[in-house]
Amino acid sequence: MPKMKTNRAAAKRIKKTGSGAFRRYKAYGKHILTKKSSKRKRGYRQSVNCEKANEAALKVLLPYS
Repeated sequence: MPKMKTNRAAAKRIKKTGSGAFRRYKAYGKHILTKKSSKRKRGYRQSVNCEKANEAALKVLLPYS
């Protein structure tokens, strides 16, 4: 059986932690930053855990992570 392919777009955005959870960065924090408050922009710098409902889909996208 051939190796499964990793979805490269997902691999660049999502990482698996040591405990097995998936981490991602928040959206909307890369451009059009002039109208956003400093507090809001600071929040975009933090990574968050992906939702449990999406975990099965992420395992398909990232089979070897």
